[in-house]
Order: sequence, then structure tokens, then C-alpha cells
Amino acid sequence: MTSIRRPQPWDAPSGRPILPEALWPSRREIVRAIGLGGAMLAAGPLASCQEGVQSGVEDSPVTTYPASDRWTPKWHVVGGKDAYPAKRNGAYRVRRSLNPEDDAATRNNFYEFLPGRAGPVHLNVDGFVPEPWKITIAGEVEEERVVDLDDIAKVAGLEERVYHFRCVERWSMVVPWTGIPLARFIEWCRPKSTAKHVRFISFGPKDLDEEQRKHMPPGFQGASNYPWPYYEGLRMDEATNELAFLATGIFGHGLPMQHGAPLRVIVPWKYGYKNPKSFVRVEFTREQPHTFWNDLQSTEYPYLSNIDPEKPHPRWSQATEWDITTKDWMPTLKYNGYGEYVAGLYGG
Repeated sequence: MTSIRRPQPWDAPSGRPILPEALWPSRREIVRAIGLGGAMLAAGPLASCQEGVQSGVEDSPVTTYPASDRWTPKWHVVGGKDAYPAKRNGAYRVRRSLNPEDDAATRNNFYEFLPGRAGPVHLNVDGFVPEPWKITIAGEVEEERVVDLDDIAKVAGLEERVYHFRCVERWSMVVPWTGIPLARFIEWCRPKSTAKHVRFISFGPKDLDEEQRKHMPPGFQGASNYPWPYYEGLRMDEATNELAFLATGIFGHGLPMQHGAPLRVIVPWKYGYKNPKSFVRVEFTREQPHTFWNDLQSTEYPYLSNIDPEKPHPRWSQATEWDITTKDWMPTLKYNGYGEYVAGLYGG
């Protein structure tokens, strides 16, 4: 599989060619971006989102958002619709204002629905309803079992966290996720001491009912070369880090399909493809598991895939990123700015 070369999800965003090295920001430009970026964003259109869900975070960029039902799911969501919006956990500060929900909901990577690169996945998910939905817990656990969304809703109370999100394609956004600490979910799965990694496997055709399969592209059902279903993995110390999050909602409501309904993983110090969507199986393993993009292009997508401006992708620099709303380029921060929480996992 590694010899196959086709458009990757992490190729340059459509219409935005990769900058040659000569055009990379200078040190002066980077310093200026750090010093002025927050003020410029706060003065811009994002600063008008003053009404709606309150953040409870002091001395922070704009982190409120207007109430909206445009992207609210019509199906049963984890915890029930009345559980949203959840109370904000203000422990995790952000350096930029929230991106508008319309921007976050119309630029997504979800190859099952839209192969190629990030784009309008929302146009291809109409009619797909992620219910019924079952999750199998297997591998190095005390008891293998099949659970549903109502079971997961009892694991812990929902909370909201505002996180930076960075795609390996170099686009980025700041959004409010709703969910539970992934560590609480891991504990609830009752892994054995022999479990060193956890693997998440997304849905495949066999996991869907007849109605759901009608709304999947033909390529996903076996006509493409991609090794469906999608699969990703984390070390146990990563999965149980306090930042790791099991997201069930966004912007004060349940997850829309393009964001990975009905639940997904969020590890904000890693590139987006390490945040598996719509999983139906959780496997605890003794050995490092295979992962989807690493199996396809191991030199481009390593197992850890931590955000690091000093480690370029083989085909472009990762020193800068661009905001999906303003289109402004800015310096990439190591671990996406979350080094105080995760650097110790990697000897830092």
C-alpha cells in the first residue's frame, strides 16, 4: 500500500498553493504575528459574538457564541439534547477567538464522505443518520462488551472545552467541544494492566444498516483503494492525559455528521487525523497498533504525529498555519501551544 501515491488529505488546501521557502514569514513577521494577532482578531468580526453561550473564562479572547440551530442534529445525541449546552470548563485557555460555527461546520476532513482534502463534507452527509449506534469494547480489557450511546452518557457529566484544532494541511480553528474526559471513558472500559495502547476503529459498511448505506459514496463501499474502515491509535498515557477528550458535541449541541457524529476523539496537541471520528470499536492492545495514514504513507504520517513547527511534512513546512476564517497565516506552536500539559509525555 505504501507505494500508492494519490491526493492525500493533507495536501495544500484547494486554491492555496504551498508557499515556497523564500516566502515563509521572517522572524520579524512571526514576532509581529504573535504580538498583534490576538488584538486584530478581537477587533474583527469575531468580536461581535458577544451574546449567546457564556464562557466563564476571564482574561481570554472572545469565547462566546450565538445560539443557533442550523447544525443541530435531528437524531438522538449522547446525553440527550437537553444536556446541551454543557457548563464550560475554563481551565484550558486559548490564544485566539472562536471561529464562527458556519466556518467550522463547512471545512472538514472526512474521507468516507469526501476524499481528497478538507472541504464541504456537510454537502455529502445529508440523510445519513448515526443511529442506531453501537460501540464494541475489546482487546486487553476485563470484559469485552457492546455498549450504546446511553451507556456512554452515564460515564461522566458533559462539559465544554474550548480548544485549538490544527490540521496537518496547515489550516486551524478554535472551537468549543462538548464531551467527557477521555480518561474517564478509558477507565470505564476497564483495560487490563497489559494494555499499552488504545485503538479506535470507525464505521465500515458492515457496521451500517441498509438505510445508512444508501447515503454513503460508492467508493467507501469497496470501490476505492483505501483500507476502510478508518483506524487510529494512541498510547495509554496519551489517551489518559487530562487534555484528551471524548467529544459528543460542538457549539452547544450534539455533533453534526461532518464533525464525526455521534462521538469522536479530540487530542488537541496532535494533527487532526489523530482525532478519529464516528468510531464503533475501541481496542486495547499490548503492542503499538497500525494506523490508517501511517500504513499508507509511513514517512509522512508517523504514529505520534505531535504538532511541531520544527518537523516539516516531507512536502511542506509546518512552521506556520492559517485561520479558516481570517485566512491569516501565523506561527505554529509546538504541541499546538499545549506543551505544559503534554511535553512530559515525550521527555520534554
